Amino acid sequence: MKRTRMLVVICAIVACAALLLTGCETEQYTPQAKQQTISASALGAAGTLRVGVNSASAPLAGQSSSSSRIVGIDVDVASYIADQLGCKVEIIDVGNDPATALANNTVDLVLGVDTTEEETPYWCSDAYLKTGVALFGASAETAVPTVDSNPQIAAQASSKSSWRVTNLYGDDSLVAQDDLKSAFAALDSGAVQYVAADAVIGTYVSATNKFDCKIVALLQDASGYCAAVNTANVELQSAVSNAMNSLISGGIMNIIESKWLDAPLNLDGMTVVKSAAVDSDDKAKDKADDKKKKKS
Repeated sequence: MKRTRMLVVICAIVACAALLLTGCETEQYTPQAKQQTISASALGAAGTLRVGVNSASAPLAGQSSSSSRIVGIDVDVASYIADQLGCKVEIIDVGNDPATALANNTVDLVLGVDTTEEETPYWCSDAYLKTGVALFGASAETAVPTVDSNPQIAAQASSKSSWRVTNLYGDDSLVAQDDLKSAFAALDSGAVQYVAADAVIGTYVSATNKFDCKIVALLQDASGYCAAVNTANVELQSAVSNAMNSLISGGIMNIIESKWLDAPLNLDGMTVVKSAAVDSDDKAKDKADDKKKKKS
């Protein structure tokens, strides 16, 4: 896998902005190489952070259209983390099985792990990118459909999004499509009123195919994508947490999201559609959590 450093590009952008009035075109910025800040024993390969991604989950990770390289949001995040640790980065495709990759020491950490997964055999960081099953409309002003209004909602067949549509609105509301591009094309043509899709992936598909649509609601509470590290590797867990905090607080994550999604994805304050059954399930879960806290 090709090794890369995203911070070179980011620093060049920052330096270019600062030198705009003095002829940025003629200036060249090369960041000073950082000293490795993590012990060799916390890495599986000397001087290199091996990061697992799922190359079938664009824009998180996917094959470049112009080369065999894996590119995407997670690749840029991996490059930033590695730079913070003073390491090179190696991107490894682990598919959708982070547990095996970590257990076999194939990678040091895995990105793109869904925070909704419960009782995982590995440590998980806080989310670096929020997501959730989202409802897309033709514009931001599109009304959010009530659960009994029988809206026509396109979603990729046999996906979590299609299940969520049928669970909330019923089988008659789902207009199953072979892929997300077809779902957004149906919305663009007026054949359906909405599209249900993962907020990040749906935004990417919509933007790259020039479909003008917006997220109008969430069909579940927002979750997110996080990093996973072997439970025994406490030093790397701490280093990843610190790097993630810097990534977000320093505005770098906004730059990465803008690169792949045209703009940072903001799900804060979004309407969340829930049926009575789902609300009851959530309340039951909350009660169970409260009991556990009291016992502890």
